[in-house]
Amino acid sequence: MTPIWKSQAGRDAVEARYRAFLNFWPQPNRQFTVPTRQGDTFVIASGPESAPPLLLFHGSASNSFMWMLDAAQWSQHFRVYAVDMIGEPGLSAPVRPTLASGAYPLWLDDVFEALGIAEASLVGLSLGGWLALDYASRRPERVRSIAVLCPGGVGRHKNILLWAAPLLLLGAWGRRKVNAIVAGPPKPGAPPMPTAVGEFLALIYRHFRLRRERLPAISGAALRRLTMPLLAILGGKDVMIDSPGTRRRLERHVPQAEVIWLADDGHFLRGQAAPILGFLRRANGI
Repeated sequence: MTPIWKSQAGRDAVEARYRAFLNFWPQPNRQFTVPTRQGDTFVIASGPESAPPLLLFHGSASNSFMWMLDAAQWSQHFRVYAVDMIGEPGLSAPVRPTLASGAYPLWLDDVFEALGIAEASLVGLSLGGWLALDYASRRPERVRSIAVLCPGGVGRHKNILLWAAPLLLLGAWGRRKVNAIVAGPPKPGAPPMPTAVGEFLALIYRHFRLRRERLPAISGAALRRLTMPLLAILGGKDVMIDSPGTRRRLERHVPQAEVIWLADDGHFLRGQAAPILGFLRRANGI
């Protein structure tokens, strides 16, 4: 199996920066690992223990730091568990079964079991959106509701390496350029990405081996098993996922799905915590 890190020193640098970010998690929280058949899985838990459970799945080449601001709102109403996906640059086991292997739903079964959760709502971005939809299609009895942002596996997955690989060879400037293209055009008046976040992403790209396998397509039959409340937020200028195709397939196979179409947004959708929270509260009756 190919290591996910280019060097131990690079892994240490990314993990140290990540732990520094986690010191600023905006809510009182517990940071811990749970055992699974794929190794230890890192989880950040915040919010009232008696509240409905909500699991968060980040995108590829990222980790749970991306949920810090959103968790501040969601933890007011839910017991939030931000889960570092295995095989990504977080603090979970550095193992990477193929996505089509069937290993990931079994891994999540172990996470649910270790957390003592029978049913939960799920939120996922990109790869994390694929993970949420795939799991819910296999274990619908365990999923109360789903909110996904630019999810993989529904519409066609675009091969960004065709244009991104040459840019990534150009050092820091190239990495910033790739980030900007993937994020999409900035909204007028929106604050720029914090410098510390951009530097952290650049550090990850320097030292982490990106996934190269294509996301498995979620079949129409699997999508039709998603009978729980579902919200999908899509960026019309997404360079990674075919957003129009995603919308068409959801409308065809998941008729109850709510779709928010952001025509001028790219793959990284910012500022969606409030609409997601509203959806989750309705879906959970709170």
